Amino acid sequence: MSNVKNVAHGSRANAYTALILSTLAMIVCFMSWSNFAPLASQVAQMFHLSVAERTLLLATPVLLGSIMRIPVGILSDRYGGKKVYLILMAFILIPLLMIPHVHSFGMLLFAALLVGMSGTSFAVGVSYASVWFPAEQQGLALGIVSMGNMGNAVAAMTLPYISKTAGFDAVYYFLIILTIIFGLLFAIFCKEMPVDKSKTIAGALSVAKDSGTWYLSLFYFLTFGLFVSFTNLTPTFLTGMFKFNPVTAGLYSALFAFVCTLVRPVGGYLADKKRPMSLLQWTFIAIIVFGLWIMLSFHSQGFFIAGIVLIGLSAGIGNGVVFKMVPYISKGNTGAVTGFVGAMGGLGGFFPPLVIGYIYQWTGSYELGIGLLVLTGVICWFALWKHYIHGDVHIVK
Repeated sequence: MSNVKNVAHGSRANAYTALILSTLAMIVCFMSWSNFAPLASQVAQMFHLSVAERTLLLATPVLLGSIMRIPVGILSDRYGGKKVYLILMAFILIPLLMIPHVHSFGMLLFAALLVGMSGTSFAVGVSYASVWFPAEQQGLALGIVSMGNMGNAVAAMTLPYISKTAGFDAVYYFLIILTIIFGLLFAIFCKEMPVDKSKTIAGALSVAKDSGTWYLSLFYFLTFGLFVSFTNLTPTFLTGMFKFNPVTAGLYSALFAFVCTLVRPVGGYLADKKRPMSLLQWTFIAIIVFGLWIMLSFHSQGFFIAGIVLIGLSAGIGNGVVFKMVPYISKGNTGAVTGFVGAMGGLGGFFPPLVIGYIYQWTGSYELGIGLLVLTGVICWFALWKHYIHGDVHIVK
């Protein structure tokens, strides 16, 4: 195993190439993963969708992209992130080619499920990029590669404009071309990561026995789930409550995603310097406070937008802090732990849009749904305090 580490850390050029192209490839994959959110109003009109059907469509890609992070992360550790990344990008082309040609909501949901595989790029990217850096630099490195989440923001900024100027189908041809270009760049310039051939699937799955894996999964369920949920739901909130046009609503969704993503490396950097669980405590408190702020601001456009920016800052820092901890939970199984933690984070983005959509359909109000988010923040804060702060569980630095 030490041999693998020496090779991994031996080439700075390989490390930075892996970091840069992993991040860019993840941006492209996340654009596909979140393609429906900025186009939700248009798709709802095209297929005559109710609010509940619309939120189901937004949540469906998140489901497969979350669950499949576990096996994809394990495969990256076992066979190499470059191979898995290239196979993944080739697979994504299938649903992207399907979407312009579907004519029923059922087939659209099926294509949305398949395009969800693009969300597994997170597990591959983290596994591939992290192995090239020593432990004392991994917080910042993981924060940088995780900025691939910015694909949500790029999609929100670009896809409504492309649809408006060139048509709905052009959005997917644009995504296909981007995926092919970055797949080729990754194939040509990236080297395969060193892998430990002695690893087994059973050994990778053994991380599920570690309570730390599940605590990090709970925390990421809140922080990353909040990022995905609000990126997807902000256009719905703004067009429904404040009568924004879809392009402007998409820009505000992009603002939220950019804020949440850009501060992620800050969280990782701070976690390199300070005790991560102490930082998480303040992050959860901020999420609770700003969640309450949003609950009270659905009738004030300015306060609502300020609330989503502030909760985005909190969630982004929390995402960086949580993933600083991944290499310490199970050394050498970063992809496996990333898969579990990332899957729970993705599920944190799957359920809220569904729950909020159905609650709105029943009550005509979004406030109760946001209240459940606040309750989740309280639960995470208590679990953190009980196990890591009051319980004084120490994390290796």
